[in-house]
This record gives sequence, structure tokens and C-alpha cells, in this order.
Amino acid sequence: MSRLVRRASFCSIRRSAVSSSSMPPSFADPPNDVRSTPRSAAHRASVTAVLTNKMVVIIAADAPIGVALNTAALLGVGVGRHHDDTVGPDTTDAAGTAHTGMCAYPIPILRAPADTLSTLRAEAAARPDVTIHDMHQVAQQARTYDQMSTTLAGTKPEDIQYLGLALYGPRPTIDSLTGALPLYR
Repeated sequence: MSRLVRRASFCSIRRSAVSSSSMPPSFADPPNDVRSTPRSAAHRASVTAVLTNKMVVIIAADAPIGVALNTAALLGVGVGRHHDDTVGPDTTDAAGTAHTGMCAYPIPILRAPADTLSTLRAEAAARPDVTIHDMHQVAQQARTYDQMSTTLAGTKPEDIQYLGLALYGPRPTIDSLTGALPLYR
């Protein structure tokens, strides 16, 4: 199993009612709708994990704002799916209203020239303790997940144009990869 696909056992696969209808599948409703099941205390974010690990999102500097926001959202979902320690426990407010757990990590959103994202991705891939999630134009232009997968399978790595990356790993490693990048403003 690839190091990029770790501990996904907290998820259960089930068909949603929408995907069984006559509507075509979309990114919002992939062929097997993956929804997380309640997490045990062992899967909740720990203070140690938050202090020793870091997550960052890097967006292509020339991406339009809508594309940038969508890219950041999709990357966050990807990291959350593969690292069950990133989401904190459910909480309640003073009235007892439940609020589902959210990311326990601060996530700096950084900006980099689009042409440097491939280089940054390659540098991160050389670090075995870093998980990489990427968003590229193949995914942006596809109408379904299957279409994206098929198109990506026929795309040479050097032809992939990245819109953003999410990196997760030991804080010093992530800092060394991204420390010179400015915040996305």
C-alpha cells in the first residue's frame, strides 16, 4: 500500500441514495460515497500530534479566487480522509447543541507561482514522512471522478499543471519545504 494512502480504516463505503438514481455521478457523489464513521478516542487529534506535525496548503498564485477556494477545500478533505488524527472531537455549545469536530491543526494557506508547484511536489515526494495531496487542472476540468481518473492515467507527469498542494508531515520537514513561501492574501 502506498505511503500516501494511510489508515483509511475509519471510513466506511456506502452508496448514497443520489448515486443510485438516474443522475450521473459527480465529484460530490463519487461512485462509492465515502463518509467517515464516528471516530474513537484513539483517532482524535492529540496535542502531541498537533505540536509535532504540520499541515499546509499551497495555492497557485495565478489561480482565480473561486478556483483557489475550491482547491483549498478539496485538499483539506483529502488530508482529513487520510490522517484521522487531524480532526478533533465533536463538541457542544452552552445550549448543548452538537458541533461536529473540525481540523485541530492551524492550516496556513500559502501562495506559490504555478510553475514551482511541480518542483515543490517532487521535493516533498522525496521525503518519506510527508504526505502529499494535489489538485491539478485535469481534476478541475473533469466532470466526474471517473473521467478525471481516466484522463490522469493518460497524462504524462511533466504535463500535469498543479493548482495546489497540501503537505502533511513533521513540522521541521514541512517548514523546510515551505518556509520561504508567502501567505495567500
